[in-house]
Amino acid sequence: MLDATEVAKRYARVRARTEALAAPLSAEDAMVQSMPDASPAKWHLAHTTWFFEEFLLRRWQDARWRPLFNSYYEAAGPRHVRAGRGVLSRPGLEEVRAWRAAVDDRVLSMLPRAEPRQLEVALLGTHHEEQHQELLLTDVQHAFWSSELRPAYRDVASRASDSATTPMRWVAFEEAIVGIGHDRAAADRGFAFDNEAQRHRVLVGAFQLASRLVTNAEYDAFVADGGYERPDLWLSDGWTTVQQHGWRAPLYWEADGAAFGLRGLQPRDPNAPVAHVSHYEADAYARWAGARLATEAEWERAASEQRVQGNFIDGDLLATAAAPPDGGGLTQLFGDAWEWTASAYVPYPAFRALDGALGEYNGKFMSGQMVLRGGSCFSPRDHLRATYRNFFPPHARWQMSGIRLARDA
Repeated sequence: MLDATEVAKRYARVRARTEALAAPLSAEDAMVQSMPDASPAKWHLAHTTWFFEEFLLRRWQDARWRPLFNSYYEAAGPRHVRAGRGVLSRPGLEEVRAWRAAVDDRVLSMLPRAEPRQLEVALLGTHHEEQHQELLLTDVQHAFWSSELRPAYRDVASRASDSATTPMRWVAFEEAIVGIGHDRAAADRGFAFDNEAQRHRVLVGAFQLASRLVTNAEYDAFVADGGYERPDLWLSDGWTTVQQHGWRAPLYWEADGAAFGLRGLQPRDPNAPVAHVSHYEADAYARWAGARLATEAEWERAASEQRVQGNFIDGDLLATAAAPPDGGGLTQLFGDAWEWTASAYVPYPAFRALDGALGEYNGKFMSGQMVLRGGSCFSPRDHLRATYRNFFPPHARWQMSGIRLARDA
């Protein structure tokens, strides 16, 4: 049974963090949509508020805004075209912020007397907003990179590694039948999205997992060895994508050894994990390195006994960081960069979507996507867990996505 007081505390904390993340942006910054896959920061602020009005309060402050900030919920009515979110100059940024404040007052007033189902929706809404916090940052990064000025989102002192990277080792796991996914019936089940259920048993063969993420220096060796010029390393769709878009390095890499991030142009830290690579690039690198990507069942087996600790947005670094000493185990399973897996995003056995329009949240995207695990340096720590299934199409690379190698035992 959810506790209304705890849900209210979480709601207030998450909403305040969104405001803090948007605070460095001007009204002009918040309007930019640099590509169809990205959204303006103002839209993220508004859509996360739309979610609570649409699914929790069910009473509109201004019904004209309802189709403007509907993302993909067909059952919720008409919606503005995704690729055109950058033309929504009205309502203005201050109007959206005032709307957020008004909705916060209404939500916090109703939560003490909310029914169990309303508390579930409110909790879901906070996790939905945490997803958009990360999207807000990755979309701002792409927007600022698209500007000739290459501005920094916020000045943050550089904390580049001043020592050699932790050597990569292989951690072995024996063959086993393991439980994967979220158990909806468990008494202490906690929050999970519907795509994480139902928990089921999987035979996982013996395998080895790299002790840390692949670094910038290691990926640079792949680039220098002609990795982007060898079709034998690439999936067919990946090779076609490389040729069509002229990829020769990860997104945001510069030829002079710099890379663009939320801190602006910075020298690439050779010991930090490579990021902003697609599934195609991760798979090609793994093949070049004589390895492969882990399946999501392998990854979850390895992560299920690990604490959720690492480099998150809570630490305010705004970039990946070199792996700490591993102590003989695995590091960077959570935080730094999302880890591409070899698993297609498909439903688990006994998967059941949520009722009503909320059933469109995850289930209808279970085609043409690949699973990522772990979280990133743009993720809130309290948003993550070992069963969390992120997903993006295999060509996507504006997200904070990286690589962990695996191989057969």
